[in-house]
Amino acid sequence: MEALGVAFEERLQEIDSYLKFLKEVEAEAMSGPPRSGGKGVFITPQQQRILYSGVFLQLYNLVEATVGRCLDGITEVALVTMSLSPHDLTNELRGEWVRVIARTHTDLNHKHRLESALELCQHLVESLPVKGFKVEKGGGGNWDDSAIEDITSRLGLPLKVSSKVFSKVKRPFRDDLGALALVKTFRNRLAHGDISFSECGENLTVEDLKDLTTTTGDYLREVVDAFDSYIVQHEYLIPSKRPTSA
Repeated sequence: MEALGVAFEERLQEIDSYLKFLKEVEAEAMSGPPRSGGKGVFITPQQQRILYSGVFLQLYNLVEATVGRCLDGITEVALVTMSLSPHDLTNELRGEWVRVIARTHTDLNHKHRLESALELCQHLVESLPVKGFKVEKGGGGNWDDSAIEDITSRLGLPLKVSSKVFSKVKRPFRDDLGALALVKTFRNRLAHGDISFSECGENLTVEDLKDLTTTTGDYLREVVDAFDSYIVQHEYLIPSKRPTSA
């Protein structure tokens, strides 16, 4: 599904554009306090650090949006283009469907538990087609490379990341955290008020942020490619139900 890659590259381009702006600010700061718009007000070092911290929010937005679009590409796009029964799906994806329709991972009272069980039974007895659904992803704010590996494993989706990209994304970037783990941690600390924006941007250069963005982008691009292949090859279906052209 080409749309997955296009949406990803568009969001990544937004961050690249922001980094170019930060690079200009940093270059001006080498010869004195930079100005907004060249002749505008001076940008203080504190304001510069605040601007740097914004990259963490943008990168996390990219991570969460990319994972969400990839998951929806399977369950809300691919599935609804074909009339599929639950037994047409792989064991892993069928398990995700049951998890959602029967709400097996939700605390329910007796009435709602019965309603969910009856809905599941109706689907199976009447051989109703599987409708689009959202994969249960758990609490928000927790996406990093480890979480992505967990969800792809849960779906039975082979996530093959090149050794170069895998090594780089796992390498400690700062505070003994890899790139995506650092993005997640700083985003959450900012969201929960555990750190100020100025503190978040301390001891960072635009080159650091560019490296962080490149590492994150390279990893997510291969994740998108893995989901795209999974969808195009109809690997969410049991082998006997996959189109012969796949």
